[in-house]
Amino acid sequence: MEQELRSTPSWKLDKFIEVYLLPNTSFRDDVKSAINVLCDFLKERCFRDTVHPVRVSKVVKGGSSGKGTTLKGKSDADLVVFLNNFTSFEDQLNRRGEFIKEIKKQLYEVQREKHFRVKFEVQSSWWPNPRALSFKLSAPHLQQEVEFDVLPAYDVLGHVSLYSNPDPKIYTILISECISLGKEGEFSTCFTELQRNFLKQRPTKLKSLIRLVKHWYQLCKEKLGKPLPPQYALELLTVYAWERGNGITEFNTAQGFRTILELVTKYQQLRIYWTKYYDFQHPDVSKYLHRQLRKSRPVILDPADPTGNVAGGNQEGWRRLASEARLWLQYPCFMNRGGSPVSSWEVPVRPCHHPVPLHTASVTPHIGRIFSVRHDLFLKVSTPHWSPAACLVLPPFKHHLEISWPGRMAQWVKALPTLKTWV
Repeated sequence: MEQELRSTPSWKLDKFIEVYLLPNTSFRDDVKSAINVLCDFLKERCFRDTVHPVRVSKVVKGGSSGKGTTLKGKSDADLVVFLNNFTSFEDQLNRRGEFIKEIKKQLYEVQREKHFRVKFEVQSSWWPNPRALSFKLSAPHLQQEVEFDVLPAYDVLGHVSLYSNPDPKIYTILISECISLGKEGEFSTCFTELQRNFLKQRPTKLKSLIRLVKHWYQLCKEKLGKPLPPQYALELLTVYAWERGNGITEFNTAQGFRTILELVTKYQQLRIYWTKYYDFQHPDVSKYLHRQLRKSRPVILDPADPTGNVAGGNQEGWRRLASEARLWLQYPCFMNRGGSPVSSWEVPVRPCHHPVPLHTASVTPHIGRIFSVRHDLFLKVSTPHWSPAACLVLPPFKHHLEISWPGRMAQWVKALPTLKTWV
């Protein structure tokens, strides 16, 4: 469908998404039905005959199905099985293989039951300690097969509501174990509910834009093959572009799409993170975040897992994707009716000459005092933890301030006059 997308006029991209990318009702119902069957199996049947008791605390739908960004015709789902048997992140790493082996065994067993009308086609894995069990599910009432990845996980969060925030101690333990094991980003599945909640309440049109970017990514993957950055990095980049460049419910899809591809071409300037679930208040987390943000760009931290730099370690993949993005920016889908290029949103990504450039959706130091002097605004900024320098964004305003402090002391910082209206 590459020809269809690149030849689509910019003002018809919304229609393209509606026709080609949005799943229809029957498709969504099929996937939902398949997920329900599998969830019941995992919770009620899978571990009931094991030698040692296995307690499933919850089964959580992750991936595109959980976030509400599934593409039409892409019938796949991630199911994270949270087990009370795991007592730490390291325990999950060491023991996940035995639980995957048990799930696989039970899937084969259930095939022999004549009254059980669901079929599982288990995919072989050559890894001795795989992260997930992959298989296809089919049933007479389903129009097509549904592909699943089932991932056992440590239930470190317990009950999670839509607006709940984790105890910072959870992240200090995560960081400590990841560093000692050399497995940063390995345990993102434990934070699946937070990843899902991060997108769940976003506007419908933003989710449609994410679908469009994912579709473009899949076209690039078919053409270029590996290596490429992970798709999740492009999803987060889309959220960042919308938050910082637009932020309204209704927007021009072509402008948003162009903005994201332009950001891909500027991958060497990307350092992005959010402070929704973790921040700089806890000293250990703060120290680790500064370390993460000193890494070579691009840096895009998982909003739910600070150890996961979803954009890192793949410079060649970003280079290849950026080259393809430059080609696409010349296509009709980015042109106005008169032939001029569609404009893009103004999104703050630029080189920062300090050791720790913090391009973030929400970073706020402790502000001791704000007052106006003549036509300028000054901020008295104090920080509880030492940091050599930073480029900061004060929400909800889209203005960068450059702040430096040599030690544990307050500094007067000249800010932008446009922020005077905040006083």
